[in-house]
This record gives sequence, structure tokens and C-alpha cells, in this order.
Amino acid sequence: MPNNSKAKIEANNRYTVKAYDRLAVFVPKGRRSEIQALAAAQGKSLNQYVVDAIDEQERRERAKKEGELI
Repeated sequence: MPNNSKAKIEANNRYTVKAYDRLAVFVPKGRRSEIQALAAAQGKSLNQYVVDAIDEQERRERAKKEGELI
């Protein structure tokens, strides 16, 4: 795998700062590896797994407010 140039890394970092918010999540020791294994089992990164979980919880809350069955 080729190394990225310093300019490429800096460009990626600038894009990330503009396009994303950073969110720190703290979990009890040992849980990170458990969550990473769950993510890997679904073919997802840890970040995508967490974002999907948040989206799903949001969907459930909206459905609950709208009186729908889940």
C-alpha cells in the first residue's frame, strides 16, 4: 500500500474538519473490543456501526412520537 503524501494527508484533514463533527464516546474498559467485533461481523467500521446505532435509535424515537409500532 503506497504512503500518502503530506499534501494528500493535509487535504484529507481539511475536508474532514469541514464535513464532520467530532464526537467522543466513552465506554467501560473491554467494551470497545466487543463493539469492534460486532461492527466487523457486519462488515462495518466502528464509526459506521456507532452512527448506524444512533440513526436506528433516532428512528425508533420518531416512530414512538408518531404512535407507530416498531
